[in-house]
Amino acid sequence: MAKPHVLQVGPYPEWDQTPLDAAFTIHRWWEAADKDAFLAKVGPDIRAIATRGDLGASEAMIAACPRLEMISVFGVGYDSVHLPSCRARGITVSNTPDVLTDDVADLAVAMLLSLVRQVGPAEAWVRSGDWAAKGVPPLTRKVTGTRAGILGLGRIGAAIGRRLQGFGMDISYSARSPKPDAEVWTYIPDAVALAERSDHLFIALAATPETRHIVNARVLQALGPEGTLINISRAANVDETALLDALETGQIAGAALDVFEGEPNLNPRFLTAPNILLQPHHGSGTIETRKAMGKLMRDNLTAHFAGQPLLTPVPL
Repeated sequence: MAKPHVLQVGPYPEWDQTPLDAAFTIHRWWEAADKDAFLAKVGPDIRAIATRGDLGASEAMIAACPRLEMISVFGVGYDSVHLPSCRARGITVSNTPDVLTDDVADLAVAMLLSLVRQVGPAEAWVRSGDWAAKGVPPLTRKVTGTRAGILGLGRIGAAIGRRLQGFGMDISYSARSPKPDAEVWTYIPDAVALAERSDHLFIALAATPETRHIVNARVLQALGPEGTLINISRAANVDETALLDALETGQIAGAALDVFEGEPNLNPRFLTAPNILLQPHHGSGTIETRKAMGKLMRDNLTAHFAGQPLLTPVPL
């Protein structure tokens, strides 16, 4: 029986690539010198696309595959997949939620602690000899007992909240509606009001056209000069220009970011902005979680071609 033809948009680790190559006829789009010509050649045979959350599948790519049935995303984010094309043609989409929730939430809390307690600058103080020459570094701020706001209370936002409870924090959140399993936390539907009530504002929203730049100058102004921003969601949820302006003028105390517009090519202002922690979009970056994500991505492909329901379908 002929193996289904799958368009692979970007590379995967060997532990994913080997079973993919065994189960499907894989066409490696990212390796093609002339990608348009490559799509024109293989597109008519393609029945599925295997991609990553950062790469997605464009409108043109989907249009070049007239037999396309499903798109399997390695990652929880699917904003880079052209969903209107999928809806119009009945193409199903899957992602890999749940398996990365703990790692992303862990990193979000680690970023908060590193930023507020100035872990990186403190280590640099020791390594430079300033500890011996100048004494202890400047004092930092306390985390335990402060107020946390979580913008977006899906799986990851809720996991962040559960971790913050261990720090005795006063937790509030914004979502489309109050969450029945979050009764001990305060529901605040408005992002500006949430920021105003928060010492530390976590961004855990899925990226949609409606959430683009939801964290804007008004939200940052409400967060205030002692507030910090932690973004482990998608860069599009934050107005980067407004954020950089707020950091450079001291309008907020600091920011910790794992995502950026145009990454890995950052706005150079990020490299000189004061009191900022920069991370290379590695919220799910552990061996255990990446293996689980790859397996779920492959299992969704297998389920589709076996005529079974997708394990983790994206609502379209």
